[in-house]
Amino acid sequence: MVKNDRWIREMATKHKMIEPFVERQMSKGVISYGLSSYGYDIRIADEFKIFTSVNPELFATGQPVIVDPKNFNEHSFVDYRGEVCVIPPNSFALGRSVEYFRIPRNILALCLGKSTYARCGIIVNITPAEPEWEGQLVIEISNTSPLPAKIYANEGIAQMIFLEADEVCEISYADRKGKYQKQIGIVTSKVQ
Repeated sequence: MVKNDRWIREMATKHKMIEPFVERQMSKGVISYGLSSYGYDIRIADEFKIFTSVNPELFATGQPVIVDPKNFNEHSFVDYRGEVCVIPPNSFALGRSVEYFRIPRNILALCLGKSTYARCGIIVNITPAEPEWEGQLVIEISNTSPLPAKIYANEGIAQMIFLEADEVCEISYADRKGKYQKQIGIVTSKVQ
């Protein structure tokens, strides 16, 4: 069952499921964020890792450069901090949520990109927040357009939808000691 604004408000205020928590939708002059009818619009922080293919260290070996999720080269990113992040054409950046989440054991949270960005060719991808996962969400932002694209820090980027299970899961993310548990900041790909 999808959870509504009353449930989200109670979980955020009494159980610290979302910190900081904005009790109403903020939208004047910004890309909206905060509590909505059946979800919560999260904000993107002002720190980014922008993907680049022009770093000379990547080409020093003379070998072909391949994006490999099992062996991701940290030199593929340029760290940037600011109120506006510009993503190059046909590229992507990683960011993180302003909010810190503590997902209950009987809840799965799905995250969908905001239509304001999608209508500009900017696609947001966030994997599900599993039962008993906690931390800041790492947000992948793809610029599918042939032009540079702006991302506005401390404004809305995606909406969390909370789904309640009929039964509590047998093994939660915390139980299996997931590799992204309690992450703070922008954590890149890793394999255990």
